[in-house]
Amino acid sequence: MNKYVVTGFLFLLIFQTIPAQTITGKFPSLAKQSIALEGMNGFVTYPIAKTMADDQGRFILSYVPEDHGVAFLTAEDQQPFVVILEKEAVVLEGQVLHDAATVVIRSGKENLWLEQYAEAQVRREQALSAWAYLENLYAQDSLSLSLKTPREAIRTEVQRLKEEDESFINALPDDSYARWFLPLRKLVGSVSSVAQYRIAEIPQVVEAFRTLDYADARLYKSGLFRDILESQIWLLENSGRSFDSMYKEMGISVDAILASLKGEEDSYHQVIAYLFELLEKRSLTQVSEYLALKVLQDPENQLPPRLARQLETYRAMKLGTQVPEIQFSGDVLLQGNPVPYPNRLSEVIAPYRLVIFGASWCPACNEEMAQLIPLYEKWNSYGVEVVFVSMDSDPLAFKEYAKGMPFIAFSDYKSWDTQSAQDYFVSSSPSFYLLDAQQKLLLRPNSVKQMDAWVDWKLGEAGEESENSSKN
Repeated sequence: MNKYVVTGFLFLLIFQTIPAQTITGKFPSLAKQSIALEGMNGFVTYPIAKTMADDQGRFILSYVPEDHGVAFLTAEDQQPFVVILEKEAVVLEGQVLHDAATVVIRSGKENLWLEQYAEAQVRREQALSAWAYLENLYAQDSLSLSLKTPREAIRTEVQRLKEEDESFINALPDDSYARWFLPLRKLVGSVSSVAQYRIAEIPQVVEAFRTLDYADARLYKSGLFRDILESQIWLLENSGRSFDSMYKEMGISVDAILASLKGEEDSYHQVIAYLFELLEKRSLTQVSEYLALKVLQDPENQLPPRLARQLETYRAMKLGTQVPEIQFSGDVLLQGNPVPYPNRLSEVIAPYRLVIFGASWCPACNEEMAQLIPLYEKWNSYGVEVVFVSMDSDPLAFKEYAKGMPFIAFSDYKSWDTQSAQDYFVSSSPSFYLLDAQQKLLLRPNSVKQMDAWVDWKLGEAGEESENSSKN
């Protein structure tokens, strides 16, 4: 008998008796390719199973109940296909995994519900945004205010769309993962439309984020943990509030997240670390400080050493604090040449001093330096001087690195044990500290780009205009 006939017969036989806890696929274009299945555990993925598709593109992957939740099915060099790992066997057929439109779900109720809901929800979100746009037009047109019929028709259609959504969710079994997961996915997916077209819904959406159970084990398997934290911060940033109001609201959200995780030590620390990094990247330093101080003041919380040090910088180095002196020791260079003076930071006379901790071996430092050096002349013309504190341990590497720096750079070759790095609670590189003439901390920029924006806003033309208007 032909070997391909035998192989096909065996696969059909297996297909008819597929056990639960498996994903079976048939994708001819993936023949002889490696197929991987990865699950989610909070913020990171982990490998579940891997196999090689046969010459007809058929494969079977197994998983266990502990993997139940959202996972990613990936072929070689392709974008993943999102799948729910459920109690029932999942059977897929199609062309390629990275194009969901080509994938047919033959078996797996939860995945069928996910597919049906996703298709309908895209349409509903578009329609809701369109109706909200029209309703706003009617509200702004004085001639249309008296036209009750179209405005009532809009409200009726909006209500119908919402009821259609609720009806689908409510029809799902209470114990299904999809019933819990789909509203969460909808919440995250609606943020952009709400901010742009349905601003009246912003308070409701923010409250929905705040009332989530961040300790729910299902959330750690959803693949949405990052999106949930990032989406609510982004929504508050784009809610049209004043800065003070925005920071206050973000503080309320931070409180809600931490309260939900109380008693879940591992999850608590993971979320704090990720949220702190997120706030730092978005230059929301006031909220970073609020988070850091709140966590550090909790006597019941035993933080991992690295995380504690990251947060401690906001207690020891609060904005407005007079920072420690920095002694220039080891090799002190200007454009790569040794200089006898200055010997300490306070001897650098300038209205503003930007202290940067970095190293030649740090890729991010190299990127930031490449952006900074062309801007230095402009900054310096506005009274900003730069001091680079190198955490290099190799003298040759540091000296070569400092050749292109038109400002003071020094290294004592003690790496992270450099005294000033300890005094300033430096935990990553590059780290930036902007000081005034009295060595008080004004700003902790997270990048050259942010520092340049501050220079333009505070010291450049915009700053001069603001100062002149206040005098007038």
